Amino acid sequence: MIHLPLQVTVTPEDTAAVSKIEEGAREAIEHIVSTPIEDLIPEMLNSIIHFGIKVLIALLIYFAGAWLIKKIRGMIHRIFERRKTEKSIATFVESLTSISLTVILVIITVGTLGVNTTSLAALLAAGGMAIGMALSGTMQNFAGGIMILAFKPFKTGDYIDTENGYSGTVSEVNIFSTKLTTTDNKIIIIPNSTLSNGTVNNYSLNTMRRVEWLVGVEYGTEAEKVKSALRDIVTADSRVLYAATGAPADPLIEINSLMDSAVQYVVRVWVKSSDYWDVFYALNDRIYTILPQKGINFPFPQMDVHLTSQN
Repeated sequence: MIHLPLQVTVTPEDTAAVSKIEEGAREAIEHIVSTPIEDLIPEMLNSIIHFGIKVLIALLIYFAGAWLIKKIRGMIHRIFERRKTEKSIATFVESLTSISLTVILVIITVGTLGVNTTSLAALLAAGGMAIGMALSGTMQNFAGGIMILAFKPFKTGDYIDTENGYSGTVSEVNIFSTKLTTTDNKIIIIPNSTLSNGTVNNYSLNTMRRVEWLVGVEYGTEAEKVKSALRDIVTADSRVLYAATGAPADPLIEINSLMDSAVQYVVRVWVKSSDYWDVFYALNDRIYTILPQKGINFPFPQMDVHLTSQN
């Protein structure tokens, strides 16, 4: 076994501090030893009673403060409701207020017990810095939540599509995360840093959306006949918007591409954002049902093979 020399440097300040502690301990022991037991017991009882009173006062302060914090949060909630504030902002402010007031309440409660709150505040600051460095991702989520509330890329009730492949309706924006409710009623919790730094497709930001269909028909079908049939299908749906009703453009029906096995037509219409999927599926069904009834057939992939004979 190899023993390595250990060097310890003792400063005069360290020596003075140790001496002060030893002196205090010696005086306490001498006081206990020199004091008669009949005088020591009342002193101990007084100390216990005094400390017990401090504990009771601290408990009263804590429970009264917790009740007050709950009332303040409820008051803030009612103010936001009266002013019809966005739910995401209201939830964020309520959570931040509750956490901040709870930290202040804990400091006041501990100070009531006789603990030096100045040292406690310094300790909390140092601990907060250490925790912040250890939980840098959490701090990024907090900053991301502030960015979301400041720039409002989405709000509660919007249907969004995120960069990591999740989509759903925003149900809640908290301090560190955002909750999405999917179309099949699943809850997805996404860190705010991911949403603030990534791409978010907000389908609810605009009041209107464009719906598009690509319809392939077989070669040899008269183009005007196909366009007329598609135009009738579009016109029959009252949810389709026109330029006269505020849409950016009237419905578009044109030949889009000449493919190997089909002539592809494109149909583009504008609808309200809330009607997007209903119109999309409804016209899908009508195109599939009505076009064959009018003698317009959908093609299948095909290949022409030419055989030549060689003598």
